Amino acid sequence: MTQQPHSAAPGCPVHPGAVPLYGEGLGGDTAALYRRLRREHGTVAPILLEGDIPAWLVMGYREVHQVTDNPELFARDSRRWPAWDRIPADWSLMPFVGYQPSVMFAEGEEHRRRSGAISDALQIGDPFELRQLCERVADSLIDAFSGAGEADLMAQYALNLPLMVIAELFGFPTDEVPGLVGDISDSLDENKDAIAAHQRVADRMARLVAARHQRPGADVPSVLLNHPAGLTDEEIVIDLLVVMAAAQQPTANWIGNSLRLMLTDDRFALTLTGGRRSVGQALTEVLWHDTPTQNFIGRWAARDTQLGGQHISRGDLLIMGLAAANTDPDVRPDLSGHSSEDNQAHLSFSHGEHACPYPAPEIARVMTKTAVEVMLDRLPDVHLAVDEKELVWHPSLWMRGLTSLPVAFTPTHGTWDAEY
Repeated sequence: MTQQPHSAAPGCPVHPGAVPLYGEGLGGDTAALYRRLRREHGTVAPILLEGDIPAWLVMGYREVHQVTDNPELFARDSRRWPAWDRIPADWSLMPFVGYQPSVMFAEGEEHRRRSGAISDALQIGDPFELRQLCERVADSLIDAFSGAGEADLMAQYALNLPLMVIAELFGFPTDEVPGLVGDISDSLDENKDAIAAHQRVADRMARLVAARHQRPGADVPSVLLNHPAGLTDEEIVIDLLVVMAAAQQPTANWIGNSLRLMLTDDRFALTLTGGRRSVGQALTEVLWHDTPTQNFIGRWAARDTQLGGQHISRGDLLIMGLAAANTDPDVRPDLSGHSSEDNQAHLSFSHGEHACPYPAPEIARVMTKTAVEVMLDRLPDVHLAVDEKELVWHPSLWMRGLTSLPVAFTPTHGTWDAEY
């Protein structure tokens, strides 16, 4: 990644010393980059996004709290951004910043109305039933490759499990789940088929909501349709798409990153066949040091203000540096990596009104913990099939996840029929 300040397009103001956060190098040691930015600029650093579009990266733990605690000053509606005349329609970050009438970009009472309904809808299940569902999905995925003696735990396990669980919570018909999983996977790829795949997912969701008018069930769409918030079908469809997207990739990477830690770190590998507490510790440590959501775009300043010693102009784009804030030396001087399972003060689910709505973080934790535990129960001698140094991280500023996690194990035959 080039580290020299760039010049933006004519008429585009660039902050002095702005560093480009795009291109080659993002799959490497991003923690070192954050430390460098902190040394040079403090807790709020001027950066350039693809196309040399200026923004601010908020890296301080206290500053991230300050931004997320003040939605009136640091707002979510991207239409406030004065840079739109310089943003091409095919900009790679358009899915993150292009305004949509979803809960993601809603503000004030409108956001509270819709996020409150989502929170209520996500509480439909008993935690033990959710655990059983996750176990069943995990077993079915492992059954598909357990006889081979090898697998890619990202492609064949981590990336599928969250989608299959959410699909059942949403009440999708069983025969539609494989197609839904395939379409969502395709929609996340940066290729010409992504837009068509996303539209197919939206069409599936619209059909599901329409069906729930006729046949309500014990599922998320049915709760939303009957919620006192009075959501329209259009609001429900787009918000369900947001929930599904927010659940899939971050949870998949949480599963993959936790498995990687347990398979490569002696502190966890020594208890692979035993300590369930070590799984909880691994999950928490990943959130502190390899959090799936590294950065979140964004907030837009509603007026001129100061933040972390920097002058923020009205309309400026701010990116929440969640990974950098989790390792802020001002609040975590000891970064040895020995995180307590009970220390949940990380910012991996963000903070404030626009944080992941309760109980979404707990659902993600149940999915991740179950996925790791079932894997270790079913394949107790599972181990990396390559050297740890050969594992490759996705070159992304936004997410922290492996491109693949190849493992080997003693083949087993037949399906798992143990009772939990």
